[in-house]
Amino acid sequence: MMWYALLVLAVGVERVAELVVARRNARWSRARGAVESGRGHYPVMVALHTGLLAGCLAEVWAADRPFHPALGWTMSATVIAAQALRWWCVCTLGPRWNTRVLVVPGLPLVAGGPYRWLRHPNYVAVVAEGIALPLVHGAWLTAVLFTVFNAALLTVRIRCEEAALAPALDAGDAAAHPAHAERAAEAERAAR
Repeated sequence: MMWYALLVLAVGVERVAELVVARRNARWSRARGAVESGRGHYPVMVALHTGLLAGCLAEVWAADRPFHPALGWTMSATVIAAQALRWWCVCTLGPRWNTRVLVVPGLPLVAGGPYRWLRHPNYVAVVAEGIALPLVHGAWLTAVLFTVFNAALLTVRIRCEEAALAPALDAGDAAAHPAHAERAAEAERAAR
């Protein structure tokens, strides 16, 4: 159990590092006139992610969840892959990456890195981690609860981001980046 607590603690430290980067990037974005959307759901997101970490430890301790090597090591590898994908997103977006929805007017959408293939790669990492981290040590209830609540939150969050990014989806940007053409069409349908 001690090594699992250290893994959860390491993920918690990674979250703090994200917040440090996000705060720095928020200053950069706001200095360039960024507009923030989705302030109302942000505290819920923070609470949910904090609850994931606490739930992992509490369930394993309170329910005496065993470590099953085949599942545990596979899920550990998934947690590591999720972290790699998350930081690939952070590096690709550079100062535009944030835990908040901050959009600098006039900047084109990013179409490199994982955004070349996925519309919301950071959320793929969040979903994978939310399932895998609890299952490393058999905390299946935490995995299920986080997944259900996170699905509801991501529905709100992704709609918020899509609406905030809609102005960047002009015809020029959509034509230059085929992945963005799909976003533009969806944003237009949502606006109707």
